[in-house]
Amino acid sequence: MVELEEVEDPELQAPQPGPTDDDDDSADYTDTDSSISTSSLNPSAFQSETISERILALRDMVSPSTRRRISSTTSQFTKLVKGGALWGGKGLWILTASALMVGVPWAMAFVEEQQVMEMEREQRARESAGEVLAPGATTSQAGTQGRAPL
Repeated sequence: MVELEEVEDPELQAPQPGPTDDDDDSADYTDTDSSISTSSLNPSAFQSETISERILALRDMVSPSTRRRISSTTSQFTKLVKGGALWGGKGLWILTASALMVGVPWAMAFVEEQQVMEMEREQRARESAGEVLAPGATTSQAGTQGRAPL
């Protein structure tokens, strides 16, 4: 059988440089790894920055896989909206063209029928008025309705 023996490294046991928990100076410790320090902040630099620059700066905060997912979802949504708008436009064109091709002739025929009915009503009113003025009178010529012969 194989026998394992633990070998200790003296460097791992040596104390490491840096602040310790029992130091009184640990409250004064500040992070020096920060790329922006509070003394270098210039408020006028933020005012000149546009919203598009700020949004583009957020790109670094989002992981590439999340960006790909957002991008694919956005492109799918855009394709869906474009397809819906295209389909809706074609449907609206079909409805409008059909309404014009069928509706306009129907409306004209309907108006013409109403005019014919109105003319017939006027004709009946003339005949009844002629009978009231001269009962039993007949017309001898076409177009001279309601008048007694001379």
